[in-house]
Amino acid sequence: MATATEQIPAGTWVEIHAIVLPPGERAPQTPPDTQQVPLEMRAKGLLIEPAALGDDVEIATPAGRRLRGRLAAVNPGYDHGFGPPVPELLPIGREARALLRGRGQRR
Repeated sequence: MATATEQIPAGTWVEIHAIVLPPGERAPQTPPDTQQVPLEMRAKGLLIEPAALGDDVEIATPAGRRLRGRLAAVNPGYDHGFGPPVPELLPIGREARALLRGRGQRR
């Protein structure tokens, strides 16, 4: 775990955070409660130049984009999920393949 003063070398996998739009600058059709909070970005990529946690940095994403933001984490993992399975959706793939086979299409 990196400390706020430790220099993280260029080429390290990191996560940045940036405010894309501050409150009050969101689109007018945005709900009022949403307009009261900033639009935030978090992105992961490779650090371009050495930096410490909290520094303003530039990263290169796996898609080749260059983004700027505050260095928030070093070697971050992916911790998102899609939730538990929905029982009603589990047979859909099998049913779709059976329908396609019935039409003479093989998948």
